[in-house]
Amino acid sequence: MSRVITASPSTVYDYAADVGNLPLWAAGLARSEPVQEGGELVVDSPMGKVRIRFVERNRFGVLDHDVVLPSGDIIANPMRVLSHPDGAEVIFTLRQMGTSDEDFARDIEMVAADLDRLADLIRNLPCTRSAAEHQR
Repeated sequence: MSRVITASPSTVYDYAADVGNLPLWAAGLARSEPVQEGGELVVDSPMGKVRIRFVERNRFGVLDHDVVLPSGDIIANPMRVLSHPDGAEVIFTLRQMGTSDEDFARDIEMVAADLDRLADLIRNLPCTRSAAEHQR
């Protein structure tokens, strides 16, 4: 699943990588301010209290993260911010992994809503310019 956002890849990456912004755009994952505990973030989520482990910030646009569910199960979430002719493309890989078709459809809707929210927030940042403006 992906969304094109009319902002530079670095703007999108920096915003999405800032864990303080997580509850603003990732309601499917974080419904509270993240609390740092060791190398993990702890947040209240629709699934209960979860732990999140992001890869270190990097210059490749990689935002992969593991989510440790209350059950102890770990869900690996590949996520990338790539350059796109219209700005940036955010790609989130969602896997069905043992869930029902109904639960998977709900997960798809939640991730789509999260990516839409991320795009809207970034488009409304005061310093965000469109890809066309960046090329002038």
